[in-house]
Amino acid sequence: MKPQQKLALDLLEPGETTQAYLNSSKTIPSGITSKMLYKDIVTIAWPSLLELMLTQLASMVDMIMVGRLGASALTAVGLTTQPKFLIISIITSINVGTTALVARSKGQGDQGKANLVLRQAILINIFISVLISLIMYSTAEPIIKFMGATDALSLKEGTEYLKIQMLGILPLALTGTITAALRGAGNSKTAMIYNLIGNLANVVLNYALIYGNFGCPRLEVAGASLATILGQFVAFIMACIAVTGHRNYVRFRVKDGLKPNFKMMAAISDIGVPALIEQLVMRVGFIAFAKTVASLGTLAFAVHNVCMNIRALSFMNGQAFAVSATSLVGQSLGKKRADMANLYATRSRRMGTVVSIILMILFFVFPREIISLYNPDPEIVNLGARLLVMVSIIQIPQGSQFIISGILRGAGDTKATAVIVTVTSLFLRPILAIVLIHGFGMGLEGAWIAIMADQLLRTLLVFIRFSSGKWITKLDK
Repeated sequence: MKPQQKLALDLLEPGETTQAYLNSSKTIPSGITSKMLYKDIVTIAWPSLLELMLTQLASMVDMIMVGRLGASALTAVGLTTQPKFLIISIITSINVGTTALVARSKGQGDQGKANLVLRQAILINIFISVLISLIMYSTAEPIIKFMGATDALSLKEGTEYLKIQMLGILPLALTGTITAALRGAGNSKTAMIYNLIGNLANVVLNYALIYGNFGCPRLEVAGASLATILGQFVAFIMACIAVTGHRNYVRFRVKDGLKPNFKMMAAISDIGVPALIEQLVMRVGFIAFAKTVASLGTLAFAVHNVCMNIRALSFMNGQAFAVSATSLVGQSLGKKRADMANLYATRSRRMGTVVSIILMILFFVFPREIISLYNPDPEIVNLGARLLVMVSIIQIPQGSQFIISGILRGAGDTKATAVIVTVTSLFLRPILAIVLIHGFGMGLEGAWIAIMADQLLRTLLVFIRFSSGKWITKLDK
């Protein structure tokens, strides 16, 4: 196996208890420099940032290509967004436990345990993804109706899109599990490579299958969905190759089998279930919110989905540094080094803020140019540009919120964020949107004021939890 790159953490002796280093959690240990800490963060974060941003860019290209088919096609794809994200959120939640436990095992120097975590996470995700895909495939049309399809064409295209997506849930889930394990061990480059290749395949296939190029049939909206799952399958094959070789810390070996280990499954679930509840609650709130926005009509909902697609690009900053924070904090606490956990946490937040400022300027200065990439219709551009200015305002708190949540996940502290998300996503956002849209007649802009309020309150609450310091000693309890 190729030697893993040394972290600053690897140069230090393990602690006997996390509490032993708590009082010195803001002091850099002897032999370690701030530059070394930043280098560790960037080493893990930059591949994740590049991967996530290019993945979202691929999604943007997907939406841009679909957008050329008209507002109805944009609406059809938009109606599938929240149901699809709900599924991805369920899978991702289990993988929160995978990342945290692999990171902790690596900090403890127990490679066998890290590999066991991967195998058990694969078993869990096989069961969950197959069950979900069967249910969602058989109920696709009622789901699209529930999401607010207002015409026969949107219902037909949205149903086709969602059914095709369900055929790719299993490879998507297992790729995510492998990615979570690799990131927990501090390896984000491998996941970057196979996900980027998968996304490149998606873009090329989009061009071929949406419009009927390269001798392929013109499948329009259905072609966009088919291209997505084919790209995911490419990434899955490469992910399998990555963990069955000898180059990575976490490995899947056929001779180890897939025998259930219920104790490890319970450990994964102990961290993953609160994250699952958080994601389920959040998605229920988002679905209620999306239905409210859909009631504004096809054009408004199309603009909303374009802006949500663009806003998702800005998530990548916070998510990338959250990946780094989760891995480094988890490894530090696994090694009983509260001081290093806190040092990595604060520096991850600083670096994320810098990127947030850049994105804020980009969205504030060039909103019309960005929206026009999707559709040049003046009405869409004018309304979308006003919403992107709102997106620019929340960049800094939004990025900070993602990173702090990643820090808490690395410590296994997922229950607090579940409660916070319940308050903001299930209650604040949808209720405020209904009041502003229907009570005050503010239309789509009222909905986006609700999004801003959600993000600001959520950031405040996770910061309060982070500042309490309770997450640092959670693993000692």
